[in-house]
Amino acid sequence: MRSFPWAGPLLALALFATGCASMTPPRGPGMYSREMRRGAAVLVSHPVGTEGAGRRSVSPAAVEVARTRQALRDALHDVSGSTRRIADALSRLAASPGGMGGRSDGLFAQHIVYGARQLRWLEVALKGATRWVQVASEVDDPEMGLALLRLSGPRLEAALFGSMLLAAWSDFLNLEDVVLRQCPFYSVEKLYVDMEHVREMLEPSMRALSSLEPGRVEATAAGVPGLMGELTREFQSTREGVRVSAERVNRVIVAAQVVEMLSMVSTMRLSPPRPPPAAPAMLGVGLVMGADGVMMGTRVVVSAEWVEMMRRLVRAGVISVPVVSAAVRVQAGQVLMSQSHDELPRGVRDALGDSPEVRGMHQTGSAGAGMAEPPRHHVLPREHREWFEQRGFTGEMSIDQFCVEMEQAHHEAIHGGGNWRQGRKWPGEWNQMIMKALRDAEMLAGRMLTRSEVLGTVAFHMKRYNLPMDFRPWRGR
Repeated sequence: MRSFPWAGPLLALALFATGCASMTPPRGPGMYSREMRRGAAVLVSHPVGTEGAGRRSVSPAAVEVARTRQALRDALHDVSGSTRRIADALSRLAASPGGMGGRSDGLFAQHIVYGARQLRWLEVALKGATRWVQVASEVDDPEMGLALLRLSGPRLEAALFGSMLLAAWSDFLNLEDVVLRQCPFYSVEKLYVDMEHVREMLEPSMRALSSLEPGRVEATAAGVPGLMGELTREFQSTREGVRVSAERVNRVIVAAQVVEMLSMVSTMRLSPPRPPPAAPAMLGVGLVMGADGVMMGTRVVVSAEWVEMMRRLVRAGVISVPVVSAAVRVQAGQVLMSQSHDELPRGVRDALGDSPEVRGMHQTGSAGAGMAEPPRHHVLPREHREWFEQRGFTGEMSIDQFCVEMEQAHHEAIHGGGNWRQGRKWPGEWNQMIMKALRDAEMLAGRMLTRSEVLGTVAFHMKRYNLPMDFRPWRGR
């Protein structure tokens, strides 16, 4: 057997570098009001309890955004809890002297390192989503706050489904560890080959989710139920192979104990595949919305609290109905793994917030029919990138995150027509106007604007120019 001297140090480094604490940000006191002067919106912070704070009325829109923000925090907290449990499981496996941590000169430890590497990008996604939540909480305008929350959606979706797949990988690692410790009669070479096959099955989805690109994340998330079905069959196949190998060497009692142990250590509770429905008309039967949540028979698939949390995020456009439906199917088990969004019962889809209006928020428009994609307009002008960077628009919150899709005619109109050089001579041209408004706001404030104050000013003028408050990342073209 080959020796891998790097396995031990790399494993320790990977596990040490993986932090999976809750990403839910602390709630700080504070409220914001807007002073309007000469068309420039300046946000002035007033701590709660100061004079004048009690006179401020809170609009229904602001209340709804606050509730959506809390739902997003709760969802991030749930996923963070899952990643912490997986991190703990990887640490225990790494310390297993007779199993993966010490068998075969550390060859199998590579599989723990792979899991730790996935945890790192999950942590990045959770931290990124949490930062958007925090930025949204600092903005006074409800529409802008909601638009910022939507930017966290792909990160939440990626983390949610990445943690599901990583939990399944953790199941396989537990299986691998039990076999190495308890089943000397099972082929080590075959076990290693089987695990490499599972990793190859996971890798394309993990790579797509870790990209955090909205289109790739949503397409991958929709395919996770099918992948989980395949992983379940692989898990059961390996477990059955262990049982057969044990019985061949007259170790029937050991085989029964090993199978039971593998069932107990499962994180995802990968159950044996159930027979498919007898006919297509039976698809989705047994999955209903009840008082306790989504039910399959007497079993709660997901709780009513989880459904309400997801409904609020769906209605706000943070995540999509197909993505949430895929998560429900994974939790429901093998019988729903391969079913599409439209095969979920109507009552469940309604409870998740499905509606034509919500679906419209996630449609690709004319580009989906093969036509040219509409242009994406930087609401924070690119030629002033350095100015915005000095005010906090850096990294994953760079100005490239603040683009809106527009029809070509509308895009040309706000820039003064098809000839952009002539358009820049018009004071109402977007780039000229917004930079003047921001500089006027700084002159009035007597200081450099904060990031949230910049966004407040931009929100005011986006409404004036009838620009959609729905940001998309720049495509680089």
